Formats: sequence, C-alpha cells, structure tokens
Amino acid sequence: MLNKIFSAYVRLRYGKMHWSLRYYYRDTYYCIAVQAKYLLRDYIFKPKYKVTSFDGEFAPELQFALPFAYWHHKNGTLKKTESSKFTRELYFFSPAHEEKYDTRRPEGNYNFEMPRILYSQDYDMNKWAQVPLKETYQNNVYVFDKPVLVIANRYNMEWDGPPISFFSIELLDHIISELKDRYTIIYNRPRPQNITMDNSDIYDMDEYSWLEKTHPEVILLENLWRENRAKANNFNHLQLQVYANASKFLSIHGGTATLASYFGGTNIILSKQGPEHHFGCYHKLYPKFSGAQILHAKNDDEVKQFIRNY
Repeated sequence: MLNKIFSAYVRLRYGKMHWSLRYYYRDTYYCIAVQAKYLLRDYIFKPKYKVTSFDGEFAPELQFALPFAYWHHKNGTLKKTESSKFTRELYFFSPAHEEKYDTRRPEGNYNFEMPRILYSQDYDMNKWAQVPLKETYQNNVYVFDKPVLVIANRYNMEWDGPPISFFSIELLDHIISELKDRYTIIYNRPRPQNITMDNSDIYDMDEYSWLEKTHPEVILLENLWRENRAKANNFNHLQLQVYANASKFLSIHGGTATLASYFGGTNIILSKQGPEHHFGCYHKLYPKFSGAQILHAKNDDEVKQFIRNY
C-alpha cells in the first residue's frame, strides 16, 4: 500500500521524468518510512538489537550498508553484521561479523532496511555515519619516497553490455607519463579470484604485461598481494592498507570509485553514463565518505584536464 501511495505521488510530482528514474524517487520515500518503525529503539531505549545484513553489490554496500552499520555501532545499538566474503575488515567495528554470502546479488541492492538504496534525490541522511577506514588502516609498510597515487581501474560488463567507463591503455599511458615523476603510482584492477563476484563479468584488458614492459616503475597491487608484507587477510584488506596511505586517486564509477572516495585527498572519477549523473551522486554523496575532493570526468579528455588542473 505504501509503495502504491509513493508511486502515485512520484508520478504526480515527477511525471515527465523517465520511468527508469522515477522508482528511485519512490524507493527513497519508502526507505524513510521503514526507518520510522525503529524510532523508539534507535533514539529512546537503545537496546543492542540491530542486525544489518547485505548481499548486494559492492558500491551500495559502501555507500549505504557500511555507514548504516557504523551509525548503529556509534549509537550503541549494533548487535551483528552480515555480508559477503572478504568483508570482515570493512566491518572492523562490528561486535560480531559473519561473512555469510558467497556471491553478491543485484537483488540484494534493494534492501529497504537501509536509510537509502542505490540512487536518491535526497542524500541528507539520518542513521548514516562516516566510517574511518583511512585512520584504521594507515600503516608504516606501504610508504614510499614520493606521494602515492592509486589508479583504480575496472573493465567489466556494464548494463548487460560491453565496458563503457574504463581507463584504456592509451589513457593509462597518458596518465602515467604525466604523473610518474611526481608520484609513486600503484595500479589496481582486481582479478575475479580476489573479490566476491556479482553478475558483472570481468574482462581482460591485457594491460598488465603492457605496464610491466612500458612503465616498469608502476607498482601493481597484485604484486604487493603476492608479497603481502603487511600480512593482509585477503585482497580487500590489502586494498584498505594501501589506499589508507594514499591521498590521490583515479577511479571508475561503481565500487571502484566508492572505495577510493573513503580515503580523503582527491579522487578523479571517470563515469561516462549512469543514473549517478542524474542524481548528482559524485557531488552530493561521494564527498561524504571522507571529505575527499571528488572530480567527475565524463570522458577521457576531462580526465586529462583534471590531471592538468589538480
């Protein structure tokens, strides 16, 4: 009944908007309504009752599920957290964390127990707290002579089609040539065996051999994983350790960009299309993760321009 009411309201107020965007507006209202039933437990009585469980994709977990759980931790109401494999270090604050799910499901994104899901017209959220991943995982191991710049790439199926937003070999060559004298560059594009998969196929760019031949000065994160000098428990843990010592990032929309936005500094995000553009996520939501400066590039030329200017 609530969904019907919210759907009717959104249709009346935003009727000219494309149908593929309208239901995100409806879902925002529904999320707010669901949280109302916890008013007494969250703000008055505060028992340790909340179990957060999330098996959706990596980006919405970082955007909504993790800060929601951390808010309950700070509020004294967190009892347990449940998520996918390789997430224990993300939920370092949890009194009891279970890596319950072997895969991530797109359907898991629609978890209305969160204060928001996916995209929203309103990112002024209650029950959402900044998670101090940088402060937690800074270390003396991944320290270099020059400041660290992380290039966090991806080359995945997008919207059931071929990759759209990614740093091509041509663009990588430009980025590295421009910045290698000033930064220690660490390149990261996780292989399927190192992360919990969802429904997006990961393709091969064949850039690793090219990097080792053309730009041997670039450090490959997967090589750091083989060495594992900081004794990371898994590849996600290593990412946290390395990213925590960096303040400059270039990343691709989705979970890649979301994680990079958790560590302050400046993050140039390449996103050529997606609902994020309509909802202004890179300006309204992403700076909240750590106070990072977020620069949204819509094409390769804008990436080059941001590099020159910032």
